[in-house]
Amino acid sequence: MTNDEIRPARPADVPAVKAVTDMAYHPYVARIGVVPQPMEADHMANVTAGRVFVVGEPVTGLVVIEAHDDHLFLDSIAVHPDAHGQGVGRRLLEFVDARARALGLPEVRLYTNALMWENQKIYPKYGYEVVERRVDGPYDRIHYRKRLD
Repeated sequence: MTNDEIRPARPADVPAVKAVTDMAYHPYVARIGVVPQPMEADHMANVTAGRVFVVGEPVTGLVVIEAHDDHLFLDSIAVHPDAHGQGVGRRLLEFVDARARALGLPEVRLYTNALMWENQKIYPKYGYEVVERRVDGPYDRIHYRKRLD
């Protein structure tokens, strides 16, 4: 990774945002039986709206976030498989916390598919607690929150 600054994504980053997202989520397609929602996102719309932040040149990781009145929603986090184990995901999660604090928001919320077992081990290590499990259409999701107080 030649540049480790986390920055807002630009329209020119959209192909890399799509590629990294697809590579990060593709292994789950067979396991969960549907295409994970981040793979079907309108990446250009998210970038244009200022919801996507990337790290690396070329892009090795990204988050898609959305500010609400009472929380910051972490819609997606994706790390290129070649960058696994290098702390990219940890740095992105720390960035999300810092962003929420900068916006004056008291917590971060996210969800993950119940069949993405790896995530269920990772998020609690970073201070997230399970709020509920809910089925949304074809997705069986575990909802988490992290209070920042």
